[in-house]
Amino acid sequence: MGESYDVVIVGGGVLGSSAAFYLKADGRPVSVAVIERDPTYEFASTPRSAGGIRQQFSLPENVLMSQFGLTFYKAFAKTMATADQAPDVSLRQGGYLFLATEAGAGDLRASHATQIACGAPVELMDRDALARRFPSLNLDGIALGSLGCEDGWMDPHAILQGFRRKARDLGAAYRHAEAAALAHGGGRVTGVRLTTGEIVDAGTVIVAAGAWSAPLCATVGMAVPVEPVRRLVHYFEIRAALEPLPLTIDPSGVYFRPEGRGYIAGKSNEAEPAGANFEVDHAWFDEVVWPDIAARVPAFESLKPGRAWAGLYDINRLDENLIIGAWPGVFDNLLVACGLSGHGLQQAPAIGRALKELVLDGRFVTLDLARLSYERVLANRPLFERGIV
Repeated sequence: MGESYDVVIVGGGVLGSSAAFYLKADGRPVSVAVIERDPTYEFASTPRSAGGIRQQFSLPENVLMSQFGLTFYKAFAKTMATADQAPDVSLRQGGYLFLATEAGAGDLRASHATQIACGAPVELMDRDALARRFPSLNLDGIALGSLGCEDGWMDPHAILQGFRRKARDLGAAYRHAEAAALAHGGGRVTGVRLTTGEIVDAGTVIVAAGAWSAPLCATVGMAVPVEPVRRLVHYFEIRAALEPLPLTIDPSGVYFRPEGRGYIAGKSNEAEPAGANFEVDHAWFDEVVWPDIAARVPAFESLKPGRAWAGLYDINRLDENLIIGAWPGVFDNLLVACGLSGHGLQQAPAIGRALKELVLDGRFVTLDLARLSYERVLANRPLFERGIV
């Protein structure tokens, strides 16, 4: 006979490990196993991310999840401490600055109203205020800026390992194995079939496999509109000494922020085909990213390129937002959490907590995420977020 657990989580990344931590830290007796095919996390999305955390979203659910995440990460070392480690996430609250043209100023104001209603400390800045605060920026074409001074960035690897170690310390079992399919019968998912043929029995299955969630859900006929899409991050250095710059998102779609002695930058390629592609495209930096960042910061015209890397977004093709919850009326004990399209790290604490509530309480308790449920996928009812970077 194979192993049996109350909850089996497929995907030991930041979402799956957050869920495992919350389930074991709750205090109610529940056995938990996490199935992760790559315990080195070499190609996991979290360690390859830019590590950002911000409260500047257009949907209140996203604002509130990231607010909780920020509070959680401030206390991460204490919360995740074990006998032999207290992880330092190196939280740097350098700020997030969204810039908008006159055409985009209305959306920025609307998002700002939502953020303020949620209690987020975000400031709207006109051109004069931006020029005084950030003299290195070329403000041609800019009408408005939105600055979240508490926003910033963190060490993604430390966060992932901190969640994983603490979950294991609390009793979660981590299995180095690959899930091939979901087992089901009698109107329920009964476990996870591994590539070895072994079935790990489960009372509840959580699929939190990021960009690889859709193929696994498809084994029981659950259509999840999530695909892996490459995103590139480029590091560079300059000789000029600039004022401290926040993570800045330009209307062109490019972003940049300080990193060590230099900066990192990136820009989503909307024409990027889906697929697990980890090749670095240096021409993308030379031909697209560099011209855009140099247009906004003239000091970036002369730079020394450094290393670059590729990671994957788990893009939700419906609306680029989290999909969370069960397939109602079909498999109530199968939960998914995927499709975050780049903001999984910052919202992982809130999502892990929400998954714990769905398992143990049968509903969202602390934060209602019902609008982000799988039901909107079935109804083809997108819930668009304007703040995707």
